[in-house]
Amino acid sequence: MFTGIIQEVGNISQIKELNGGLELGISCSFAGDTHVDESIAVNGVCLTVTGKNDEYFTVQSVDETLRKTTLGSLKKDDPVNLERSLTLQKGIEGHLVQGHVDTTGTIEKIQKEGTDWLFGVRFPKEYRDLIVGRGSITIEGISLTVAREAEDSFTIAIIPYTYEHTNLKQKKQGDAVNLEFDILGKYVIRYLENRAGENPSGKISREWLKDMGY
Repeated sequence: MFTGIIQEVGNISQIKELNGGLELGISCSFAGDTHVDESIAVNGVCLTVTGKNDEYFTVQSVDETLRKTTLGSLKKDDPVNLERSLTLQKGIEGHLVQGHVDTTGTIEKIQKEGTDWLFGVRFPKEYRDLIVGRGSITIEGISLTVAREAEDSFTIAIIPYTYEHTNLKQKKQGDAVNLEFDILGKYVIRYLENRAGENPSGKISREWLKDMGY
């Protein structure tokens, strides 16, 4: 479990092909402090440390993860957002993040507005119900807030600190990004879908929710 607060931007130091995946070496300041079997979110993807030294740690990613995330497109020296897993001693300063990427989106626009940056991101339309204005979303492992929403896109506002201390400043229009939607929203949607069989119309409406006691 993570919070979407990036601890450090590391760099891909090596990439090794495995039978059915990749092994990534990631250099960062805390590499020597990691331990084998530790969970670390890399660009929002929860991965397990398989080896380490004082300069870098290694993680492995299977084909399924490479297909569903942007990890398969990483190149040597690429910057990656890193977050170590949540402990009971840490405050939840972002929101609850699993490190289980739901899909990838595409950056449609990057616009400077005052001191902030506006990023417009397009995503697959089937995830529309999981986007809520002023709700939480994780992009490349970063806990962010949806500023504006549309049918198959949304806009987020990036403050200068987040822009400078994550890999967002290296992103450009057309780049793919990992998206994880709010876990609470996913549970609500699944629950309502399961209860939909009790609804003759098959639609979730105010009247039906009221009849169900909400």
